[in-house]
Amino acid sequence: VVKELEEGHNVTYLTREVGLYLVVEASTGIIIIWDKKTTIFIKLAPSYKGTVCGLCGNFDDRTSNDFTARDHMVVDSELDFGNSWKETSTCPDVTSTPDPCLKNPHRHSWAEKQCSIIKSQVFKGCHSKVDPTVFYDACVHDSCSCDTGGDCECFCSAVASYAQECTKAGACVFWRTPDLCPVFCDYYNPPDECEWHYEPCGNRSLQTCRNFNGIYSNISVSYLEGCYPRCPEDKPFY
Repeated sequence: VVKELEEGHNVTYLTREVGLYLVVEASTGIIIIWDKKTTIFIKLAPSYKGTVCGLCGNFDDRTSNDFTARDHMVVDSELDFGNSWKETSTCPDVTSTPDPCLKNPHRHSWAEKQCSIIKSQVFKGCHSKVDPTVFYDACVHDSCSCDTGGDCECFCSAVASYAQECTKAGACVFWRTPDLCPVFCDYYNPPDECEWHYEPCGNRSLQTCRNFNGIYSNISVSYLEGCYPRCPEDKPFY
């Protein structure tokens, strides 16, 4: 669905920090969540259900038809799917999908070893709720791709993506350690103020007085991991 806005019509939006993420929330019911690294999520209000199409799928709770091409045909190939949504027909088709682990074979064994945490006992409580296979494969792919610095960022972001889906499915997993993708929140603790702590599954009880510029959404982002304040009883609002 293409929604044409009248000339001069502006979409009101706000940006805010939620845990480790930057959240951009528009008055049109669209939320963009970015981890400031390699992961981005797009969330839509329920009113969009079944009315959208494109590279992000149909938002109809059916994964079987997410590869719906521009001509409304469901295709099997990610190349056919991606090529169908080109912005201009003069742009050449992509004909192959490079395998970063073949391009960087020295990264392959490291990537498989690191990403195995997704299939390990650490995430055992989530495996029955969210299939780890596709996330493991994506983790290996991304970890092989990062070969020019930021090695751990690609790996950590990939595991964090699976952990977030686990949280949304009701399986909170404490997977970070001081040696594995650590997040240190104590640094932000000022004296006699809210104390910041790492919350792997967000903080649904956080009370805030911050002004959201009249934008109110029923799309919750309270499950996002990161640093959250724990305020004293005499100053309960952040």
